[in-house]
Amino acid sequence: LVDSSALRLPGRTVRVYAVSARPKDLEAARVVGTMYIDVDQAELVQFRFNFTRNAYVDDTLEDITIVLENGLWDSRFWLPRRQEIEIRRRTKWLDLPARGIIRGRWEIDSYEFNTGIADAVFRGGDIVAVPQAERDRYEWSKSLDAAVRDVADPALNFDLEAVRAQVKQLAGDRVLSGLATARLGASSISDLLRFNRVEGLALGVGGLWRPGGGSVELRLWGSYGLGDERFKGRASLSRRLGQLTISLFGQREAKDVGDDPVIAGVVNSLLAQEVGKDYADYYLATGGGVSIRLDVASRTSVTLTLSGERSDSMPIVTSPASGMFRPNNTALGEGAFGLAKLAIERRGGDLSLGRGVSGGLFVERGFRAGRNYFRVRGVARVQAPVGTTDLVMRGWSGWGSENLPAHRSFVLGGRGTLVSEPFREWGGRYGALGRLEWRIPVPFPALPLGPFATTGNRIVMAPFLAAGWAGGSTLSPATWRETAGIRPVAGLAVEWFHGFLRTELGTSLRDRRFGITLDISRDLWPIL
Repeated sequence: LVDSSALRLPGRTVRVYAVSARPKDLEAARVVGTMYIDVDQAELVQFRFNFTRNAYVDDTLEDITIVLENGLWDSRFWLPRRQEIEIRRRTKWLDLPARGIIRGRWEIDSYEFNTGIADAVFRGGDIVAVPQAERDRYEWSKSLDAAVRDVADPALNFDLEAVRAQVKQLAGDRVLSGLATARLGASSISDLLRFNRVEGLALGVGGLWRPGGGSVELRLWGSYGLGDERFKGRASLSRRLGQLTISLFGQREAKDVGDDPVIAGVVNSLLAQEVGKDYADYYLATGGGVSIRLDVASRTSVTLTLSGERSDSMPIVTSPASGMFRPNNTALGEGAFGLAKLAIERRGGDLSLGRGVSGGLFVERGFRAGRNYFRVRGVARVQAPVGTTDLVMRGWSGWGSENLPAHRSFVLGGRGTLVSEPFREWGGRYGALGRLEWRIPVPFPALPLGPFATTGNRIVMAPFLAAGWAGGSTLSPATWRETAGIRPVAGLAVEWFHGFLRTELGTSLRDRRFGITLDISRDLWPIL
């Protein structure tokens, strides 16, 4: 028994108990969840549940989450009112941060009681369609995709992520996923194949192993750059204990100085190889440590990391098919530091739950004889509906102490930050970036892509305003410089092909420069 509440209705008060339940044997095929019960009538009001690992027959099923909600009808009967199911799947042989999701919702109403059942219900003729003229009387008030979007809105939908977090807490240190316990895998497609100016063509492979499908997880990844002829890799061993996850990790890999990606990895590889446009500033990070993460809510976590890391500069080792690479910043090799990091994060929802608030606060302390530094960064994103449109606000701000290493700089300019400004022209040990975007769906002719697909019958037009500011010298001189005030940019973004592709056109309000970018939707960058 975890909670109790009272529902006051005309002429009656309903006492509801919340009862959480799990099987004594979590290795058996069972359910785990929370039931809300009308105590006086011993009737089920709501049931939120998931399944144990061995309840899944198919090892491509990550999990199935179900919510059954009953309503009180005629002040007497608890009968089905709303039911939801979400099925999450992944590939059997390859672990990537991508999944297929099937979500269904049923709403049941218009009950009629004690009316009897006519004999014709059981002894009638064949089921046939009424004439076309009769069917034409019933028209959809809106498109089918709009109806689907409406029922996926968080304001009308259970937060199924919260249900999964509640079930995970009940299960303790047991994993309730039905996925195969050993698979090949990587954190993105670019971990398997990529091209850049400091590695050349890099080939990689990775995998994970959960012994016995339990809470211990081993992840490995390795790659080899044909241009720099160096092996790189990551390894982590983690154990989940209820809401707490403890991890040991080690790494040797090429990292970008920017905190956030500015381009999809696959697109960057293509542009780097073909035209010499590589949108990153690389350094070689080598180190390891321990992290402790506490999941305090379904989408909120606190992580403490203690580690040591060495940064080394990386020279250009290859050439593009055409054009020329810009230099890679040699000041990013700063040597070894001891690190203590604290991260407080609230994650956003999946693609169907894009509205809401997400963000985080990241505090970092670096230790080295005579060169200790402090760094703090805050990130926020808010998406709110305005009628049939959406208003999106996102941004970050950060500050670093005087001994901040160059590879921990805050950088701005160009693709992903301030379109039309020179790429990474601005930076330093403090900075900020803000962006306001108004997303407006607009009808657009759909182009056929075979018998079952089109480019979509609408696009999203998104006028935006962005502004950035950065400055302050770092421990070693870098190629970026102070903005000398705020750098404002105005522009228009266009999303098409079902939101898969995004074009941004922007102009600098200070220098009147114009810029244009084409990329894949930012929501898909973690996969690519």
